[in-house]
Amino acid sequence: MALHCGRACRQYLLHLAHDNVDFRLPEIKALLSLRNRPFDTSETFNEKSPFWQLNGLSEDDIRSVMSRTVCGKSAFELWGHGTTIDELRTSLLEYPAENKAPYLQQNSTYKINVYTFNKTLVFKDRIEKIDALDFLPFKGTVNLKDPEHIFCLLEDYGSDPNDIPEEPLHMYFGRWIADGQRELIRSYSVKKRHFIGNTSMDAGLSFIMANHAKVKADDLVYDPFVGTGSLLVACSRFGAYVCGTDIDYNTIHGIGKASRKNQKWRGPDENIRANLRQYGTESLYVDVMVSDASKTVWRKNAQFDAIVTDPPYGIRESTRRTGSHKDIIKPPEDFSGESHVPVSMAYHLSDIFADLLNFAAHHLVLGGRLVYWLPIYRPEYCEEMVPLHPCLTLTSNCEQTLSSHTSRRLITMEKTKEPEDSDRLVHLADPRFTPYQGHNSFREKYFCGLTKKNGKDSKATPKNKD
Repeated sequence: MALHCGRACRQYLLHLAHDNVDFRLPEIKALLSLRNRPFDTSETFNEKSPFWQLNGLSEDDIRSVMSRTVCGKSAFELWGHGTTIDELRTSLLEYPAENKAPYLQQNSTYKINVYTFNKTLVFKDRIEKIDALDFLPFKGTVNLKDPEHIFCLLEDYGSDPNDIPEEPLHMYFGRWIADGQRELIRSYSVKKRHFIGNTSMDAGLSFIMANHAKVKADDLVYDPFVGTGSLLVACSRFGAYVCGTDIDYNTIHGIGKASRKNQKWRGPDENIRANLRQYGTESLYVDVMVSDASKTVWRKNAQFDAIVTDPPYGIRESTRRTGSHKDIIKPPEDFSGESHVPVSMAYHLSDIFADLLNFAAHHLVLGGRLVYWLPIYRPEYCEEMVPLHPCLTLTSNCEQTLSSHTSRRLITMEKTKEPEDSDRLVHLADPRFTPYQGHNSFREKYFCGLTKKNGKDSKATPKNKD
């Protein structure tokens, strides 16, 4: 259990929040890749554990990750660990003295915290555990309010609340380096947001999406289904310039009925720009406009560093595009008659995802990322349902469970090559690139599951109150 290493190869311990577990690994990997650093962990690495040991990093690397992560709670320079108190003691004593010395000086102040996962200790037990560390040569003065150095004993009692062992399964001791950005979940909560809608994205998930997309300062980020702009708010928090489009005129302009409880109509200053102004990032707001995602208005070249979006699923918001219910013959170029005003028509999910991936392939810069949500009917899900594109490489696929029968998966893809003429016909030769038509029945299956759950006839057609 000893950690034999100098400054260049110290081990670090990440303590992660135990929610959104499926999203943690892609987030940490993405944040490390922003610094061109590898994700190198121990042979006993367990993705589901709240404690990860990382190798081959510097303290600056760790501070950079913690300055953005909402999945990570705290990070430590790992001095020792073990499955028993004797193993922990041996590991701590074998940690290089030159690494410990700067934080044990007589003129310094310190404190030791005790954290237990899946078990609560009374104050007396915590003090006993701290006293058991008296073999460490601390020469400084204890200061509980404002210490120079903070150390932590972390104990893992497993993840089963119905089977908590008497003794911890594993123990870690280290010097605290930095906390993550969990506070953003509270300060950016949609409950405090100036402008919200039926589908405003949860603040924590918004920041996770921005991190998966590797959004950074001076990037240009685009959301083609912008809604009330929750994803733009999160991306601007990391210094990116943001813009978006949506087919809903009223939402883009903040007009009509409010989604907030006890408020009937939206106020004159409720809009996406006001949301960014609320958080001090209005200067990064490029603009939003009314546009149909199926009929792009952008010139054909790579403009965006990231595309981060949550397409409509047809549950709380309808899936629409512009078009006509009638067959229309294209008029001649010299036609000067009355112009056609397009009407709203259905926009199938399979078409939404095919258009989205094709747009990303043409408009992302090389190395840019597309991050979006894919709704799934769980009993039928398989990996082949995830849309693919020859120019985009799938980097992560994370599930958020919505109900016993439905979930949505956060899909992250990276552009790895520029489009070629041959890509237009690739779906004919390779079935992996053929749009999966089964997504089109998601809404029907979603409501079918609800009626079954309520003990009603599964063929009943519930009304969408939104």
